[in-house]
Amino acid sequence: METATLETRGLNKSFGSVPVITDVDFVLRPGERRALIGPNGAGKTTFVNLLTGNLRPTSGRVLLDDHDITELDEARRIRQGIGRTFQITSLFPMLTVRENVFLAVSECEGIAGNLFRSALRHRPQIERTDELIRRVGLSDVANTHAQLLPYGRQRLLEIAIALALRPKILLLDEPAAGIPTADSHVVLDILATLPKDIAVLLIDHDMDLVFRFAQQITVMVQGSIFAQGSPREIAADPRVREVYLGDSKHGLAAAS
Repeated sequence: METATLETRGLNKSFGSVPVITDVDFVLRPGERRALIGPNGAGKTTFVNLLTGNLRPTSGRVLLDDHDITELDEARRIRQGIGRTFQITSLFPMLTVRENVFLAVSECEGIAGNLFRSALRHRPQIERTDELIRRVGLSDVANTHAQLLPYGRQRLLEIAIALALRPKILLLDEPAAGIPTADSHVVLDILATLPKDIAVLLIDHDMDLVFRFAQQITVMVQGSIFAQGSPREIAADPRVREVYLGDSKHGLAAAS
């Protein structure tokens, strides 16, 4: 598995005259497990869209292993190894779970244009598809249309699709959304099975999930990096408590 470092330097994004991301310098290193948190409207999803090429910055640069990828579109960044899930699921609703994942595997392995060949010719891809489905706990619904899945299980399917593209870097935008808090361990269990050299950036409001997952946490407020540190450091930071964590005990037991 190749590794990669994802970095931004002086990244800015404005919509008209309204700044949304301001002078963000950020580094995600190979194999790192980092969380990005902050209040609603902090710019987290916009920042992820800048990392993936879904949006272009107003100024500043995005680099992958010191190579400037600022001008690359989203499809080319996926081929470079940047995978993501979305805040809102992005699936083929009329296809089954297996078909959704198989299409992603086929795209990754360059056989998407030859899907009408004998199924026996695609045996390695079929086996990999079934392994990914098993990894995210969806084997029991492999032949169910995506639109019929509960929303939480659609999120798990989206993770399988992202993994099918063999990312070096995986950006997860609220993967636990729609999953009951008591079941958020399912997401943690999936993340624990990832190869250690895949870097993962998790964006989520579930602080229990965040503090149990992350080695490092970045706090974004009003489009800027407000604080960075280990879960213990972030949990103890009075400024972070004031602007985001408040008086809640979310994640503090896990961080202590």
